[in-house]
Amino acid sequence: MRCSCPDLPDRTGYPAFVTGEIGMAGTLYLCATPIGNLGDMTPRVIETLRSADLIAAEDTRNSIRLLNHFDIHTPMTSYHEYNKVEKAHALVEQMRSGKSVALITDAGTPAISDPGEVLVRFCQEAGITVTSLPGPAACITALTLSGLSTRRFCFEGFLPAEKKEKAEVLEECARETRTMIFYEAPHHLKRTLGELRDALGDRRVTVCRELTKKFESVMPTTLEEALLFYETNEPRGEYVLVVEGKSRAEKAREDRAAWEELPLEAHVRLYEEQGMDRKTAMKQAAKDRGLSKRDVYQALLPAEEGNGTDSPRHGE
Repeated sequence: MRCSCPDLPDRTGYPAFVTGEIGMAGTLYLCATPIGNLGDMTPRVIETLRSADLIAAEDTRNSIRLLNHFDIHTPMTSYHEYNKVEKAHALVEQMRSGKSVALITDAGTPAISDPGEVLVRFCQEAGITVTSLPGPAACITALTLSGLSTRRFCFEGFLPAEKKEKAEVLEECARETRTMIFYEAPHHLKRTLGELRDALGDRRVTVCRELTKKFESVMPTTLEEALLFYETNEPRGEYVLVVEGKSRAEKAREDRAAWEELPLEAHVRLYEEQGMDRKTAMKQAAKDRGLSKRDVYQALLPAEEGNGTDSPRHGE
């Protein structure tokens, strides 16, 4: 017998135009599950898993232990990286017929670095309601423990396996000013730390391991020191790396240095060729180089006098 859940929306209230067809459609519930500590399972998720018509799980063999622990007997089907497109079509059809589906991943929140994003998109395209039941997420847990800036951050997940794509991503990360969050498996940890150090320099990093579990550890350090540590300590467990972004001051210095490699007249001409008038081009070049407009005018004074350009007024 199913348990009722007052938090679940009334599917009978969905108008026909929402689903694109006459009749009632089901709902996709994104259910966050514990990343290690079973005490983090929310009552709302438990009731939703009991009340759903079907649970789509990343690994049914892993998820059955979770369901048994909470005495949940809802039928399960597998939904993972290798069947995400074909199975998404099948699940959408079941929801179009009125069934409700609860999506769970092995740990954490579905659709984050996870094939669930495909199912969410398919449901939205089909006019099926999608709702998320918040709960554990390793990326947010690690960020709050990192001691690094949390005001602006970006989630990178696992670095790409393909070498060219990985190089492009690392190049982008080297210029990133926000705090960055990466996932990594133990057997790739040292390689990834080395790649991050080579691409970003010796940034601050907080290495989080086995979050919420018995052997949880949080190590604020630097990329270089982390590499040295794991030369003598074998990586074990699942890791989240929270890496400091490039400071805005450092980025501004690098940008100015890059512009200084270009002769000043060529710098101004570059903006003129893009349609700026001489005065505006000089102002933009001055901003790029961290100079005043008067400094730029004085440096180009012979050229300005030669073409009859008026001198900028004092303070411009």
